[in-house]
Amino acid sequence: MNAGILGIGKYVPEKVVTNFDLEKIMDTSDEWIRTRTGIEERHFAADDQETSDLAVAAAKEAIKKAGITPEEIGLILVATVTQDQTFPSVACMVQEQLGAVNAAAMDQAAACAGFIYSLVTAKHFVEANTYKYVLVVGVEKLSKVIDWNDRNTAVLFGDGASAAVVGPVSNGRGILSFELGADGTGGKNLYLTKQDTIAMNGREVFKFAVRQMGESAVNVIDKAGLTKEDVDFLVPHQANIRIMESARERLELPPEKMSKTIHKYGNTSAASIGISLVDELEAGKIKEDDLLVLVGFGGGLTWGAVAMRWGK
Repeated sequence: MNAGILGIGKYVPEKVVTNFDLEKIMDTSDEWIRTRTGIEERHFAADDQETSDLAVAAAKEAIKKAGITPEEIGLILVATVTQDQTFPSVACMVQEQLGAVNAAAMDQAAACAGFIYSLVTAKHFVEANTYKYVLVVGVEKLSKVIDWNDRNTAVLFGDGASAAVVGPVSNGRGILSFELGADGTGGKNLYLTKQDTIAMNGREVFKFAVRQMGESAVNVIDKAGLTKEDVDFLVPHQANIRIMESARERLELPPEKMSKTIHKYGNTSAASIGISLVDELEAGKIKEDDLLVLVGFGGGLTWGAVAMRWGK
C-alpha cells in the first residue's frame, strides 16, 4: 500500500502587513527585506484568532477536497511550535472543532520541518494499515513570538496553516521516499527565549540550511531510485529566497520549477510547504503524476524531505 495526499487546504489570516508597514515601526526598509529574504508581505492573525482556529480552517478545506468525513479520520497530527497553550494539544482542539470523534490526536514539534515530519509519520500509519486516513496540519501563529526589537528576525515571519489528508493511493503514486534528520548541537542557533520570543543566529542557520536543503533533496531522489532529470517540481520551505535557490541549483532545475510563495506570506514555519502546495496546484503548476520534492529545515535543528508522485 502506498500513502499519499488525497486532499490539501490552506488558511491565511486576513490582515496583511507589508514591508512598508514595518518601515514605520522599526529601522528597516522594503529594499533591505526584499533583497535579503524575498519577502514583500506577510499575514498576521487577529488578536482573537488562535493557532487552533487557523488549523481548523485549513483542515476543513483538506477534508472537503479529500471527499471524506471527519468521522473517518483515524489520527490527527498537528505540526506546530506555537500552540494555543501548553496543553491540551492543538490536535485535540482540532479534533473537537471538526467533530473527528474517532481520531487519536497529538502535536509534533519540529519547527519549520514539522510538516515533513508529520507527513512521514502519517505515511507509516497508513501503510501499516493502522489508520486509513490521517489528517496532517502544519500551523503557526508566529506573530505572538516575534521580538520586535530584533529587526533581523522580526521581518521574517507570518501566520498561516495548511492541512493534508493522507491515505491510500494507487501503485506508483504517493510518498516514494523520505529523509528526516536532527542536530541538537545546533539548537542554540534558533530557539525560543525565556521571554517567549524567537532568537536566531542568522549566519549559522543560513550555512546549515544551504547545505542541508540541497543534500536532503538529492538524497530522497536517490532513495527513490530516480535522477534529478525526473524531478518536475520543487517545493522548499519558504524561509529565505537565497536558501531556496541553493536547493534548486543542487537539483539543476530551472526557476519555473520551484515554488516561490515567500513574497506573499513570509516564513510561516510548519505551514509553509503545504501553503505552497495549495497555491501551485491552484496555479496549475503541479499536475497529475508529477514528481515532487518537498524539503524543509527548522529549529532543533531539524530537517526533512520527501519525494512524492502526485495523484491518487
